Amino acid sequence: MFDSIPWISLLGGMLLGVSALLLMLVNGKTAGISGVVNGLITPTKGNVQWRLLFVGGMVLGGALAMTQFEIAAPDFAQIPFAALVVGGLLVGFGTRVANGCTSGHGICGIGRLSKRSILATLVFMLTAAITVYLRLH
Repeated sequence: MFDSIPWISLLGGMLLGVSALLLMLVNGKTAGISGVVNGLITPTKGNVQWRLLFVGGMVLGGALAMTQFEIAAPDFAQIPFAALVVGGLLVGFGTRVANGCTSGHGICGIGRLSKRSILATLVFMLTAAITVYLRLH
């Protein structure tokens, strides 16, 4: 049943939504990854454990999904190191300018009907579409 990409994508999206909802209901926290990781880099008292568990769960969940669904890991060796660095810096800059990342705005913010998050997500998607177009043409 789960042999096709649409089913796996639907399942992944549902799991992301449920995870974000549970984090909000149990901890009162938003599942914006940039904010979660930022809180690990500049920790405050009593605010680290849930972040470590959250990030650890993402890593373990990804590893489990790769083994159970035979998903291939990306081959970063094919991408020039400079492109990876520039891409990472641009994502970091965009995250700072947008005051959040795709998970914070796209999953949690849109779920709360935040106008700022809807606009940020539209900008993320438009930028991705333009980038793909430029890379392919």
